[in-house]
Amino acid sequence: MKQKISFRLPITIIAAFFLMLTAAGSAQAELLIRITEGADSAIPVSVVPFAENGSMPVGDKLSSIVQADLAMSGEFRPLPPEKMLSLPSKRSDVYFRDWRLLGQRYVLVGELTRTGDRVEARYELFDVNREERILGETAGAPASNIRSLAHHVSDKVYEAITGVPGAFSTKLAYVTLERENGKSRYRLQVSDIDGKRAGIRLESKEPILSPAWSPDGRKLAYVSFETGKPAIFVHELSSGQRTKVADFPGLNSAPAWSQDGQSLLMTLSKDGNAEIYQMNLQSRKVTKLSNHWAIDTEAAWDSAGKGIFFTSDRSGGPQIYYMAKPGAEPRRITFGSRYNARPRPDNTGKYVYYVHQRDRAFTIARTNLETDEETVLTRTESDESPSVSPNGRMLIYATKQSGESVLTVISADGGAAYSLPASEGDVRDPAWGPIVR
Repeated sequence: MKQKISFRLPITIIAAFFLMLTAAGSAQAELLIRITEGADSAIPVSVVPFAENGSMPVGDKLSSIVQADLAMSGEFRPLPPEKMLSLPSKRSDVYFRDWRLLGQRYVLVGELTRTGDRVEARYELFDVNREERILGETAGAPASNIRSLAHHVSDKVYEAITGVPGAFSTKLAYVTLERENGKSRYRLQVSDIDGKRAGIRLESKEPILSPAWSPDGRKLAYVSFETGKPAIFVHELSSGQRTKVADFPGLNSAPAWSQDGQSLLMTLSKDGNAEIYQMNLQSRKVTKLSNHWAIDTEAAWDSAGKGIFFTSDRSGGPQIYYMAKPGAEPRRITFGSRYNARPRPDNTGKYVYYVHQRDRAFTIARTNLETDEETVLTRTESDESPSVSPNGRMLIYATKQSGESVLTVISADGGAAYSLPASEGDVRDPAWGPIVR
């Protein structure tokens, strides 16, 4: 950082920036995937390899991608194909007794047909115990886009069983760091949620922090130090067009979109102290939402888009507060330890997730907003930057595993996990994109 900032920074901002500057190694574009823990209550499901008509693209099979998606959610336990007694592709070939003997609750069968440059998938999902079809659909995609078709099938299967929309077709944004010959290169990247099809959207020799998705999935807001001080940019992904929206004196940080995509929450210290502001992106008018001698930062809208959660040290250390509407008296949410920061509410309005410190360990915790019950979800000790999936069923955060910087995804109750390390180097600051219809 080239310019010294005279005001106090919240510990989370200092820690994130320090880790970005001190990480070493070389980050490639694509993340790896490593399932680390399953849930005991996972539902047995069989994804039968789809029959194929015509020449299919080289690479991962559609059914293999669907199987991996369901396993990653932590809510399903797919049966390996080699343990299946048969490989049906349509209902008339499904013998439910065989699948019950294998202890399966659901079975997915299907067939792929290629016509020219397009692949069509016909698939059916059956409830084994009831011997009923609960999903049947035909969907297609260009042959070059099998992964998107597979994620679509995963979303449909997930919703048919759980009643909750799947989030497998959504995207992740994150920041990687490559250091060569004493020089740093920061990269803002976007990938599928399994780390595949990663692409670099911005490179800089200065830090990039806090990416945040617009509600339509078309833009990212983030903090960049490319001007020698923190400034907030909005980046249109399809065109690559970037707009600097906040470059006030002092701190410009922690952007978060409104539900209508017309404004950003942000932390500014332009008037001397770090406060929460809302900026109308069309008029660039900023409105101060908090006003206190303490540091107020890391704001996020609640599920209704009316109130905000934020971090404040007004009680002597970082804690989570909730303001029901701009100007209302904030209510303290967290009491379980001396450090709780970076609140991220889910889409149901039931939980808020955050970084929680206890006994020198930084973990991810959540508070039930109806009962005030706090639950520590993670078992790692250097956790930061939680981001909730748009269906509220999974959570991604950055952490260290055996000295390696990784992104980890857990089920929202902490019952299952998989990690996404970069193939080399440092990766952090994840942001989970929205479900785009």
